Amino acid sequence: MGDDPARLYRLDGVAHIAGVINDEVQKYAVNCSWFQETFGECPEGADDEIVRRYARAYIMMLLGTQLFADKSGNRIHIRWIPYVARLEEMGTYSWGSAALAWLYRCMCRVANRHVVKLAGPLQLLQSWIFWRFPRFRPAGYETFSWPLASRWSGYNPSASEKGPRVQMWRLRIDRLQDREFIWMPYSSPDVLQVVHPEALEPQHMALWRSVMSLIYFAVIEWHQVDRVLPQFGGVQPRPHLSLNIDFLMSKDGRGCDRWFPYHLQQWHLHWESRAETVLRFDVVANPGLSHEFLEWWSQHGKRFLSPEMSLGDPRAVPIPVDASQRGAGRVADMDRVEDVPDRRRVERRARF
Repeated sequence: MGDDPARLYRLDGVAHIAGVINDEVQKYAVNCSWFQETFGECPEGADDEIVRRYARAYIMMLLGTQLFADKSGNRIHIRWIPYVARLEEMGTYSWGSAALAWLYRCMCRVANRHVVKLAGPLQLLQSWIFWRFPRFRPAGYETFSWPLASRWSGYNPSASEKGPRVQMWRLRIDRLQDREFIWMPYSSPDVLQVVHPEALEPQHMALWRSVMSLIYFAVIEWHQVDRVLPQFGGVQPRPHLSLNIDFLMSKDGRGCDRWFPYHLQQWHLHWESRAETVLRFDVVANPGLSHEFLEWWSQHGKRFLSPEMSLGDPRAVPIPVDASQRGAGRVADMDRVEDVPDRRRVERRARF
């Protein structure tokens, strides 16, 4: 299919890659049901070309429904065709950084009050939460293997867990203690035993600490690892000013944005020089937040998510010193009415 950008979204050569997909394309996307019906099971005795075709279809479903899912949940974009066409080269792309860029963009979008659905690699986001917040984990998922996110693959909230949960989770987050968050869950020996060795190679681990651009087609986000040093074993100092990339938030690959490799070339250069922006800092035995960071955060951060009425404990509120001075003054006179207690039990006992 070649590398000509003008052919990125054209259907030339699609039949060679995925068979009769031409007739199924609608607005540059294909229904997942068509992929499942057409490539559900590879036939026995298939030759090498048929196996590769099924492999391409499976990878496209994986990319379109898991790592880079949109809010439709049932359509796969044909932008992946040039990549699955060359299976031997798929390992040369940084899929993790692209998925992270897409997740960041989706989380930015859902922060808009008018957006109600969250797209992106939500299973990875859920896994990140469960590994680091032990109190939030569902019960019965103690064993794990590689990939680590598969630990929670069978989790599905029951009907009792659904409903108006926003207030409950906000309150649980507000009441978290420092010891209830794990900064480096993947550093324990039992986890390191199952991690794929390639993930721990120095050239990969160094990129985790690089301040760089994350690129997913026209979506560009900034990897501000300098604000989460405890996740890599460091102590978090007072943060630098965050990079303003509001202009990039409007880029979605439509119109002139189709030519993002040229219009946004500066950010591609940031990615190319990622090895030069790796942070170097001291790794400590007990990573966490410095005193200066906590002072900064208490002044500029939003310390609590819940309303004040949900956080207050009435048992801890003392009687105000000036309580006797409140009110209109002298208490009004009132005639005393005799009590009428229930004495039937006492009277019954008196008969015996």
